[in-house]
Amino acid sequence: MNEKTLERLRAELQSERARLLDEIEEYERDGQENLSEVSGENNYRDHMADQGSATFARELDMTLEDNARQLLTQIEGALERVDTGEYGTCKRCGKPIPVQRLEAVPWADLCVECKEWEESR
Repeated sequence: MNEKTLERLRAELQSERARLLDEIEEYERDGQENLSEVSGENNYRDHMADQGSATFARELDMTLEDNARQLLTQIEGALERVDTGEYGTCKRCGKPIPVQRLEAVPWADLCVECKEWEESR
């Protein structure tokens, strides 16, 4: 992979990292604001269905926040591999990961064949 492509992919990873950090911060902020709804504080007159809806919405937000954190971990790992010179190398077989795959999934740490093998297990 040439230096120009590597720098472009690094910039994409950094941009996605920043977006995810903002998203996670928003989930945390919304979670604090909605905590009283879920716990029922100050809402004793609310209907139980409203409280159930609030609980469902909070659980959904928590799941989405967890997904964002997992992706953030993968992206930070990819940025670390860029810094150490290991980016673009499959962690299982050691072969180069095709640029087309990295353009589609910049945080990929497995080539397509190894990813398919991993998913089939």
